[in-house]
Amino acid sequence: MCYNPDNPCECLTGESLCEPCKMTAKDREMEDAHLSNISAANQTENTSEPEVNLSSTEVVKDRGRNWGWMLSGIICLNILIIGCALVSGSASNSVKISTLDLQAFLIILILLSSIWMIYYTVYTTRTANAVTFKDKHAGPIWLRGGLMLFGLLSVIMDIFKIASYVGYLHCDSGVKVAYPVVQLVFVLVQTYFLWIHSQDCVQLQKNLSLCGLMLTLSTNLVLWMTAVTEESLHQTTIPDYTNETKLSRRSMYINRAGYGDDRCKCSHTTCGVFKEAYYYLYPFNIEYSLFASAMAYIMWKNVGRVAADHSHHHTKFSLKDVFIGPILGVLLVIAGLATFIVYEIEMKTNYYDEDDKDKAVMMHFVMNIVTVTMMSICTVIGSAIFKVDHREHVSEKNPTRNLDVGLLVGASLGQFIISYFSIVAMIATGAKGHLNRLNLAWAILVVIQLGLQNFFIIEGLHREPFHEVEPPTVVANPYVMEASKDVNNLEAKPSPDTEACSHSGAAEHKHKLLWKRRVLREVCAFLLLGNIILWIMPAFGARPQFDHDTETEFYKFNMWAAVVNIGLPFGIFYRMHSVASLLEVFLNS
Repeated sequence: MCYNPDNPCECLTGESLCEPCKMTAKDREMEDAHLSNISAANQTENTSEPEVNLSSTEVVKDRGRNWGWMLSGIICLNILIIGCALVSGSASNSVKISTLDLQAFLIILILLSSIWMIYYTVYTTRTANAVTFKDKHAGPIWLRGGLMLFGLLSVIMDIFKIASYVGYLHCDSGVKVAYPVVQLVFVLVQTYFLWIHSQDCVQLQKNLSLCGLMLTLSTNLVLWMTAVTEESLHQTTIPDYTNETKLSRRSMYINRAGYGDDRCKCSHTTCGVFKEAYYYLYPFNIEYSLFASAMAYIMWKNVGRVAADHSHHHTKFSLKDVFIGPILGVLLVIAGLATFIVYEIEMKTNYYDEDDKDKAVMMHFVMNIVTVTMMSICTVIGSAIFKVDHREHVSEKNPTRNLDVGLLVGASLGQFIISYFSIVAMIATGAKGHLNRLNLAWAILVVIQLGLQNFFIIEGLHREPFHEVEPPTVVANPYVMEASKDVNNLEAKPSPDTEACSHSGAAEHKHKLLWKRRVLREVCAFLLLGNIILWIMPAFGARPQFDHDTETEFYKFNMWAAVVNIGLPFGIFYRMHSVASLLEVFLNS
């Protein structure tokens, strides 16, 4: 340091102008900070005893946190195993586990979870600085908005259930009415809880919070298993072995939770209407449970975490300069809805007309093949843009991003399993006939589309958001002597040719940036709408796996029904989760 601290432009060496005098204020601050860090490091080396005490305290805290994580994991594992046993047992007529046993267990879980969420909300409200840190990546507004929408539809479903179940109180247990009432309250409490606290990084009562969050997570997963089982049984085709040459059309099978027993008659005439209505709302309730489970898991991972607020990049949803992707996506959704409605009508009305049934299945296969082909082409285009795009990958740790990737890959396995089973069956039987060839082509294209889409979404989630190009600015040096101001201004002022060159270079760079952004946003918008229609069709009852008989005859009904009823719920969730992930990629683009 060769300049006078009192007068920065006076050199101690006696020279009129030296290097420190040419330094900007920011450079001097960095130099002084560097020297301060060196002196602080030297002092730390001389005093090592406080460091040992600090590390021992941190070890004690880590042990307590690990104990809470282990206990909460054990609680979740036990609840899931018991719930899986009760759900699978109640779905089978040969197992002596009634629906009342399952619903009583669910009522207990729901009440415990609701009590904890109410306690947490009241405690954090009354305690000053209860939530010091928040994870801005967790619980974005669009995810909480989706949770609220699915929660509202779940509440409507519970109201329909209550209206239907009341008609059976004279001859059945009141538990079947109490269950939807308790579930309705649970949905309201949980929606409010996650809307307010989904971004919390809990620092107080960590062990209790870990156990409470894992209790909430396991409760939602058991509710998801229950709804998935009822919906799968409701949509499963039951073979008719009275005719050896033919399988019956779709059987609207109602399990014991739906009061299909003839011994108990409804006391009012609207039971059937409400029963049919709430079955159409099951897909929204299923997605609500999964959304809530994912948000509870993120809160669980954020317990004790210190999150920096400045790491969040604020993005706004805008469709500016995006036309082709949304227009093509909307047309695809409209065409998909039209073919789906025709397909469902044909399946429900033409029970024994093989020709009409085959035409409807063929139309469904063609629509799905066109959809996944267009989505695959768009995904290849988007992946090519990522290759020529030089944005850096995100390096910071983010539980939300890790969960998104894990759910994306894990949920896609369900559709992979069904597709590969279909491929094996089609090839083994020779793929004879138009339907078998279309089924084989659809299964192969689905495998390709899933692989490409997983790569595109994961790559997009790990890219830094686009940043606007800022024009270059010249910072004046306040330490330069008055005599040298004119000289420095002449040196700093660009010539007209240089200025035009710099502006043209910045404009060209910005044009390239906008071109890449627009293509990525078009691709994301189209893929988002394509996944929506691929979610709607199976979620609301499209089951070509049972309406097309080749796989059922090849694997036999029990094995093929198990494959479809296990893999399809994960495939449906994959489509909805892809919509959420593509929306995030769209915002980052």
